[in-house]
Amino acid sequence: MAEIDFPLGGAEGLPDGEGSEVPTNGKVYEFLRSIVNRLVDDWCPGNCQSLIEEKEYIELCYRAREAFWMDRVCLEIEPSITICGDIHGQFEDLCQLFATFFFPPHFPVEKGSSREIKDQPNPQRYLFLGDYVDRGPFSIETISLLFALRLLYPDKIFLLRGNHESRAVNTQYGFYFECTRRFSINLYEAFQYAFNCMPICATVGKRIVCMHGGISEDLRDLAQLETLERPFDIPDIGVMSDLCWADPSNCVDEGMYADSPRGAGRIFGPAALDEWLETLNVDMVVRAHQIVMDGYEFFSNKKLVTIFSAPSYCGHFDNLGAVMHVYKNMECSINCYADEKIYKNRLDAFIKKEAKSNMA
Repeated sequence: MAEIDFPLGGAEGLPDGEGSEVPTNGKVYEFLRSIVNRLVDDWCPGNCQSLIEEKEYIELCYRAREAFWMDRVCLEIEPSITICGDIHGQFEDLCQLFATFFFPPHFPVEKGSSREIKDQPNPQRYLFLGDYVDRGPFSIETISLLFALRLLYPDKIFLLRGNHESRAVNTQYGFYFECTRRFSINLYEAFQYAFNCMPICATVGKRIVCMHGGISEDLRDLAQLETLERPFDIPDIGVMSDLCWADPSNCVDEGMYADSPRGAGRIFGPAALDEWLETLNVDMVVRAHQIVMDGYEFFSNKKLVTIFSAPSYCGHFDNLGAVMHVYKNMECSINCYADEKIYKNRLDAFIKKEAKSNMA
């Protein structure tokens, strides 16, 4: 591939927000298209080191950082939208997610491409709830594809920050090692600069609040979030910590708040959730952060749902992945997906369980 000449860190030629016209030419556009084309159509584990150069990944990080800096801390998104949970470096599963629920519209499709799909429905828009890196084997490709799509389609792809988009966490759970083993510390640092500017919350249709972790007792108005100064890393306590780390639990005294066994953020019960929803005048919380075996799990009479989008997590679980669709009329549906062998393993386990139950 011919080398593309452009200055580092600039954002010329990119659209600047929802409703912006999708770019169709220019060096930046061709660079981003090239990144997506190579990752989606040409990538395989055997060529991952030669397909994209380190300097290209770093350029992508700089451009993503500038785009996030222009975003609000709490995004305001109108439906329809597809909400996705943790990916955790499972790049092949991310590609399968897009193949199943369709790539963003307007993307140039060549005949024979993996993106060539007949009878494609209405254009798809995606909100990802964080935790793109760590655990899985291809975090670099995972976050890079999402960065490139976010830059190409700022009104169709939205990315929130998870607790693993933090130096304190991703130095320990695989991302630091992946960057430094495959490339250098420079690439790892470039990703941190981008992570530290990412949005951490979103509303959908002004009725659904989305975040990676959970609610915060200290967040009484979403406008508070716009006072946060970026870049920032995620602390162990406070609003930012809760939005990235908190978990729902039915084992909290009086259903309110308690310290989290994770050591960061808090846990909260049904009563706390009810109070929080009423205070913010919203109907529902959609979050990620926890593996759930069916890919989704409701809490407190369906006022909260956990979405997890990494099937067969780390290769050690027989969990499904799931996404949640929010339609223009604010009706919601959930789709689950996984490799065929996961369904077979789960069916075999169910049959064995039923057999033991009948013998008892």
